[in-house]
Amino acid sequence: MQTGLLFGLTAIASLVPAVALTWRTHFARNTAFWTVCALACIGPASAVAVRSQDAWQADFSTSIWVTIAATMALFLVFSVLVRSVWRLAPLLSGYMLVLAVLGFAWQHAPNEPVSGATTGLLVLHIAFAVTTYGLATLAAVAAWAAFLQERALKRKDRPTLGGVLPSITDCDRLVLRFLLVGEIVLGLGLVSGVVLNAIAGGALLTPDHKTIFTLAAFAVIGLLLFAQAKYGLRGRKAARVVLLAYLMLTLGYPGVKFVTDVLLG
Repeated sequence: MQTGLLFGLTAIASLVPAVALTWRTHFARNTAFWTVCALACIGPASAVAVRSQDAWQADFSTSIWVTIAATMALFLVFSVLVRSVWRLAPLLSGYMLVLAVLGFAWQHAPNEPVSGATTGLLVLHIAFAVTTYGLATLAAVAAWAAFLQERALKRKDRPTLGGVLPSITDCDRLVLRFLLVGEIVLGLGLVSGVVLNAIAGGALLTPDHKTIFTLAAFAVIGLLLFAQAKYGLRGRKAARVVLLAYLMLTLGYPGVKFVTDVLLG
């Protein structure tokens, strides 16, 4: 337990340099940027490794650490591949720090090891779920950035965060890219879940809150992608739909764990 608390504190501390650097005026995509972002990924990943060294844990706190580690890892990958992604760092790092504090605050919640043998298909299913939520988080942050930029433009205010955030057009493109990849991965996750249920001899789709919210998010994201392609839905309207989809995924993934582990635990 003491080791878990120590690594939890270390994970929080690992996010502080990213927040401190990216909230400065005129920070750049340089060695310092890559270093603090890598540190922000390694710290939470270490906390996950410590908590799951004997068996994969499915409790609320571990889910938060997994979310942070996966999101920061995806952010690093996309920052290499896509020119404007790195500009989301101020909003993303701040949000990750808030999540880290929440994860640490509920370290006391009982651990919930995954029952049964950990098969390759189960690992793949978990990877799909974690990747989907990480991509949805990046899409939500990009939508948030677009909202802030559009609001500043309409009010004729100074650019938010000194103009470091991506332009509205770039934000819309990032949202589309994250959601498109996320929809594909989410679809694979749903298929792998059906296969796992079939192997276990149960219903193909378990009628629980997680499944309902996940299917709803899949439908909302699909409709948003269609609306963007056919009607050019952008800006604040698109941001609201993205945040709705993110809320559904949150209710289906960490939200259910929060209720069962914290409120009812």
